[in-house]
Amino acid sequence: MISVLAQERLLGAALGTALTGIVVFEQRKRIYESISDHQSQLASQSQIKEPIFGKKSRSEFALLWNKAVDQIFVPVIESISSRRW
Repeated sequence: MISVLAQERLLGAALGTALTGIVVFEQRKRIYESISDHQSQLASQSQIKEPIFGKKSRSEFALLWNKAVDQIFVPVIESISSRRW
């Protein structure tokens, strides 16, 4: 029969080996997941992106923008027109 000290050493070595194996496995899994996530992001970025606004939205936005600019600069335009530049 082996001594209690030898049994404790064997148990410690076995538990340490198991814990190290689990840590290494988890780290490798996380590394592989991050690599695959990065590659999938690159693949999705390389695809042609659709415009954020459609044609109708862009034309409506342009119309609203022009109206806003006209309302803001009407006094300036009237002032310049009255001076006959």
